[in-house]
Amino acid sequence: MALFCAALIGLGSALSARAQELEPLRFMPHWVPQAQFAGFYMAQQKGFYIDQGLAVEIQAGGPGRDPMQLLAEGGLDVCTTFLSTALKARADGAPVVNIGQIVQRSALLLVTRASSGIQSPADLDGRVVTIWPFFDLQPRALFKKFNVKPVLIPQLYSFNLFLRGGADVVSAMWYNEYHQLLNAGLDDDELRVFRYDEYGLNFPEDGVYCMTRLLKDRPETCRRFMRAVADGWLYAFEHPDETLDVIMARVQEAKVPTTRVHQRWMLAKMKDLVLPEGRDSEIGLLPEEEYLRVAEAMVDTGMLTTIVPYNEFYENCAQ
Repeated sequence: MALFCAALIGLGSALSARAQELEPLRFMPHWVPQAQFAGFYMAQQKGFYIDQGLAVEIQAGGPGRDPMQLLAEGGLDVCTTFLSTALKARADGAPVVNIGQIVQRSALLLVTRASSGIQSPADLDGRVVTIWPFFDLQPRALFKKFNVKPVLIPQLYSFNLFLRGGADVVSAMWYNEYHQLLNAGLDDDELRVFRYDEYGLNFPEDGVYCMTRLLKDRPETCRRFMRAVADGWLYAFEHPDETLDVIMARVQEAKVPTTRVHQRWMLAKMKDLVLPEGRDSEIGLLPEEEYLRVAEAMVDTGMLTTIVPYNEFYENCAQ
């Protein structure tokens, strides 16, 4: 018994020493817990952060919590956000840098009814279109590309205006709101979908960001974090049922109104966005031409005046 107790004490001391050796890191996804961030959750659940010597605290994102602002103020070490959002923050004086691009393909859609008569983006002229004010870069770039002037209405969290016929076109994310439209009683064959990436406007979305100071002072920390994140995403896609268990525990803790069916849809669509065909081993990649496409569109729409050089804004720490 004495030997057994001594062994337990020794094990406890070893675990305590291991915990003290871990480097703390504060991370926040840019929205509420959901399958959109499955890889980050599974990296924690399966101990991938610990394997990389990190004690990662995942803070809950959501309304009223701006990760870019918290990052700039020192309340976070790492966060996720859209590429366009980070470019705007950089232009506004926050020295943020992309250390890994997670979502490779844009998930943003415009959705209309098949009976609307809208066959292509050129048919949007004069039609009522709802867009999210915080995701207006791609819509405005699309309208300019096709030289159309729709009637724009800010989109809120409800689809009621569209469902009741008050809007011709609604914005949606492929992994989220499009499924909600189907759950509202609409069938796929009743809808026509316009994907921005099919019109030369693929704007990569979720990326991982930190301040340039962190990358400069602790580059290996950034690399270890991104290695764990990449492992987390691969594990999530290979073990969807286990991943959904973890996701549902997090959404229930955060009191997010959702279902396992919806989160399963989201996880499946995230796989196509994170590991699109032809890039199935390149988590973290942000091609220079796609970076410039977004930056130039922001200059063209007046959101930016200058473009930060690609090699100053991005370093793939997931490699």
